[in-house]
Amino acid sequence: MLSNVLMLAAGLVLLTAGAEFLVRGAVSLANRLGMPPLLIGLTVVGFGTSLPELLVSLQAALDNAPAIAVGNVVGSNTANILLILGLAAAISPINARIRNLGRDLVMMLVAAVVMLGLGFWGVIDLKFGVVMVAALLGYLVFVTLTDRNRADADDETTAIHVGGLWEAVYIVGGLGGLFFGAELLIDAAIAIAQGFGISEAVIGLTIVAVGTSLPELATSVVAAFRRHADVALGNVVGSNIFNILGILGVTAIVTPVPVDPSIATFDIPFMLAVSVALSALIMLAGRIGRGAGIAMLAVYGGYVAWLL
Repeated sequence: MLSNVLMLAAGLVLLTAGAEFLVRGAVSLANRLGMPPLLIGLTVVGFGTSLPELLVSLQAALDNAPAIAVGNVVGSNTANILLILGLAAAISPINARIRNLGRDLVMMLVAAVVMLGLGFWGVIDLKFGVVMVAALLGYLVFVTLTDRNRADADDETTAIHVGGLWEAVYIVGGLGGLFFGAELLIDAAIAIAQGFGISEAVIGLTIVAVGTSLPELATSVVAAFRRHADVALGNVVGSNIFNILGILGVTAIVTPVPVDPSIATFDIPFMLAVSVALSALIMLAGRIGRGAGIAMLAVYGGYVAWLL
């Protein structure tokens, strides 16, 4: 069992480091090629920080562990809101009066409703995967066109410049870390689940989901300590959209993904309810205060305790 725990930890470290290396190398390359900062943020950075979820879900589906694949996405979205935003708000209240945030919240809710429907359908297959990926691409194009005039001069994420050789080292090393990290994480998670008699769905919803959300967690905590907690909000909303439409969409294109009935009847509705609650809080209050952040952490603790 100790070896499986060490494999799990090693997988998480490789996933986190791999995502960081890949993002730095890809952003530097995109800057050198003259890509607009907004487009870099929406594609290179957004895709890079979500690659752990993509690789883990894809590997899980191919390893005949679809409950981990779906649980990873649903659990990540729930953790993004309750754990990551809750922690960020507890550190520093989040100002939610951000231009065009309402548009992105609506898209996040649409993606959550789609997930709910797919859960009751029972399987996400090729046709659904193609539609989901097409919807994500359409959303990215729409956002790029509507936000093209937004000033991104203060965006530290897109101000990365390294030498050409280091770009290749970062990109290749990052991809390697992600692939090997995903393999280790899935093998260890399945072994631990079997050893303790815990379902793969619960492992996917908790350990794997939080583990693959570490890049978002690190980004949000650092932003909160720097009093830029609103960055955490945009990071979470965008990640939740990408997780459902992009990660499950791509995975379903490669191989059909059955949805575990327990996830379909409780965890997906819970994720949707949390998404609706966040949207209502933002639209009504315009901020997420420390009290709300602590309450979100408490709800997440209760949710995990109930699962286990």
